[in-house]
Amino acid sequence: MSKLKNVLMGSAAALMMAGIASLPAQAVPTVNQEEAAQIRELESKGWATPSDLAARSLLVAAADLGARIVAVGQFGHVVISDDRGETWRQASQVPTQALLTGVYFVDDKTGYAVGHDAVIIKTEDGGETWELKYSDPEAEMPLFSVMFADARNGIAVGAFSTALSTTDGGETWNLQSVIPDPPPPLEGLEYEPHLNGLFRGPSGSLFIAAETGFIFRSTDSGANWEPIKTPYFGSFWGGITLNDGSILIYGMRGNVWRSDDGGTSWAQVDTGSRKSFGGATLLEDGTVVLAGLNGGVAYSTDNGRSFDVVDRPDRKGYSAVVNGPDGHVIIFGEPGAVKHPDNAEAFRSGS
Repeated sequence: MSKLKNVLMGSAAALMMAGIASLPAQAVPTVNQEEAAQIRELESKGWATPSDLAARSLLVAAADLGARIVAVGQFGHVVISDDRGETWRQASQVPTQALLTGVYFVDDKTGYAVGHDAVIIKTEDGGETWELKYSDPEAEMPLFSVMFADARNGIAVGAFSTALSTTDGGETWNLQSVIPDPPPPLEGLEYEPHLNGLFRGPSGSLFIAAETGFIFRSTDSGANWEPIKTPYFGSFWGGITLNDGSILIYGMRGNVWRSDDGGTSWAQVDTGSRKSFGGATLLEDGTVVLAGLNGGVAYSTDNGRSFDVVDRPDRKGYSAVVNGPDGHVIIFGEPGAVKHPDNAEAFRSGS
C-alpha cells in the first residue's frame, strides 16, 4: 500500500496574548456564560464549535447551489454564503470535528459532506444543520469526495481505493470495490490508488480522479467502474466536463489532461506551470478556472486546450473554486474563502 495521502495541510494561526495582564480590568471582555455553556456542550459531543474565523481558516471543498455556496474544512467547519461569497456564516449543527474534504448537493436542500475518520454527514435544509450518517475512525481511512447519481444512489471515495455506496439516500453505507476482481494487469493498480475526486462526465457517466495516473469510469450510475490508465503516473485530484463534451483532469505538478472521446484516451495540456491544481469551475462564458497550490490560478478560454497561469502573491494553497460576485470567483484553501478575479487580465491589472 502507498503512504496515506496528506489532503491539504493548513497552518495554525498563533494567538498573541502578550501584555494581557497589564490591561485595565474594564478592558477584559465579559464572557457570555450562556454561549460558553453551549460551546462546552458541543465540544463534549465532538461537534464543530462556533468560530468567528471559520470562513477565514482552512476550507477544502465547496458546493455551488446557485443562490447559496456551502464550503467545508477543518474542525468540522461548514460555512454558508447567500450573497456569492461576500459574507459568510457558520452552520449551526455539525456532528463532527473531523477535517471535511468533500461536499456535494443533490438539490438546494439535500447535501452530503465527507472527511477524515470516514465521516459522512447529511443535511436536508441547505447546509444549516447536519446529521451523522457514517463514521469509522478506527479504520484510519479518510474520505475525499462524494457524489450522487440521483436522490438515492451515491458513492463516497477515499484512501487506498476505499469506496462506500448507498442506495437509500445516504441513510446506510456499504463498502464497494471499484477495482475489478480479478484486477486487469495495469501498472500501478496493485497499489490500491487513492480515489481523490468524483465528477460527472458526458452522457451520464461518472468519473473518479485517482493516483498513479488512473481514472475510473462508470456508465451505470456508479454500480461498476472501469479503470483507465493515462500516460501519466502521478496523482490526479479532480476533473470537470466542459460545454463541448470534452473532459479535463488535473493534479500534481501542473498536470492537466484532456479527453475528447468520453475518457477513453487522454492528451496532456501544456500549462507552462508546475503548480498542482486541486479544484475547477466552469464559468457562464465557458472559461475554465483552476485553483491550486502555491497561489496558482489558471484560466482557459479555449475549452481547456491551453491555460494562462497567474501566481497570487500570498502563495497559499487552494483546493476548490466556484463562481463569485461580478468579475470574480471564490477560491478556497488555507486562508478560507477568498475573492479572486475571474480572468487573468483583471488579476494582472489589479482590478
